[in-house]
Amino acid sequence: MSLSDQEYPPLAFVDIETTGSHFERDRITEVGIKSLIHDQVDTWESLINPQAFIPQNIQSLTGIRPEMVGRQPPFEDLATEIARELEGKIFVAHNARFDYGFLKASFKRVGIDFKPKVLCTVKLSRLLFPEQPRHNLDTIISAHGLQISARHRALGDADLLLQFWRVCEAKLGREALLKAVNQLIGNASLPPNIDKALVDLIPEKPGCYIFYGENQVPLYIGKSISLRSRVMGHFQGALTLRKEMKLSLQIRDIDWIETSGELGALILESRLIKERMPSMNIKLRRSKDLCAWKLELDQDGVLTPSLVGHRELDPGVQENLYGLFYSKREANSYLKAIAKKYRLCEALLGLEKRIEGKACFGYQVKQCGGACIGDSPIELHNLQLKTTLELFQVQVWPYSGPIAIKEAGHMHVVDRWRYLGTAINEEELYELADSGEGEFDLDIYKILKKALAGNFKSQVIPLGVQGAA
Repeated sequence: MSLSDQEYPPLAFVDIETTGSHFERDRITEVGIKSLIHDQVDTWESLINPQAFIPQNIQSLTGIRPEMVGRQPPFEDLATEIARELEGKIFVAHNARFDYGFLKASFKRVGIDFKPKVLCTVKLSRLLFPEQPRHNLDTIISAHGLQISARHRALGDADLLLQFWRVCEAKLGREALLKAVNQLIGNASLPPNIDKALVDLIPEKPGCYIFYGENQVPLYIGKSISLRSRVMGHFQGALTLRKEMKLSLQIRDIDWIETSGELGALILESRLIKERMPSMNIKLRRSKDLCAWKLELDQDGVLTPSLVGHRELDPGVQENLYGLFYSKREANSYLKAIAKKYRLCEALLGLEKRIEGKACFGYQVKQCGGACIGDSPIELHNLQLKTTLELFQVQVWPYSGPIAIKEAGHMHVVDRWRYLGTAINEEELYELADSGEGEFDLDIYKILKKALAGNFKSQVIPLGVQGAA
């Protein structure tokens, strides 16, 4: 990350509270984040259920008691949100090894690889104020007259770090402060064939980036809410990670496309990867051969799955669809897996030949509950199957027609889970809505479903007759 031209990179001032000091054994009870982006401050905080004992001395120090966290979400439920809050920012903490170590271990437990650039304010204080005898947080508070709001609480201590940053800027100037930060965190090594001037042009805005190799062949496509920081993260990783090193050596050019925000970046990334098929991506698959299960009652009252192939499939319109699979083989594998897990009968599911009055093979090896020979009621088998599949039911489009999803002045136009395009004015909006174009894509369906169940639900504009918005 180039800290030049007196422009701050995105910063996240972070503090956590925990049940103890060992990041593998103990757990986080609170996270507080003060983000500084373009001189604007955003705040994020949450108590966290550690699902572990909080020692009395920790309760006395922080004021966080078991009854305060008992009804709070565990870390795994907040991990994606916290990771998104920290993405593309320098991780700033006091004695950063502690906070970073706990968060890295916690993210690792839920399968998230957390590798930010880290700035320790202890080291920053030592570098900038060498005359101070000590550099713990209480000394810094006293030495610089910081205002305490909630000592030993996550957001309160994160705010102290932001105050310390402001003090450093006021006393030394922005240029000197950035020079010190650059000295502490180091500069990422650029690929040998990439000019620094090109990287400096990449904005700290949401969007997608494309790495090209020889002859403008796409190597890798990614997305971020902070493009330059993410791109530079690849190059920093090239110093230690074999995959990033291999990518860095092959890059000959970089391009990027800005989007209105995170949702636009997610949609664009999915589309670009399928269109350009970059060699080093874990490829998102095309959806042209999708299939799904539907449930039907046969003449014996048995609820039986039947496969709907891509020619008959119309996700978002058809009810009673379950799964969405890229192939018949994948669909059958899924059905066999739930049959084994819930002791369902493969003969009744149509996965093996059903012979009236004769037990299926699964029953003989004690993997079937016996619905095939009457040992278990058919009604119970039907209920177990329906309950299991309902977790994977394809959601019918919940609107009467196309909608626009507002994001930072742009409008993503969607109909029946199909992305139609992004509009910047009313004329484009209704032109896209009336076009009816757009294929169903499973990855974009998942992106949109999550968005409309979350923060973007309140940003929906139904599009009916032209001019209705």
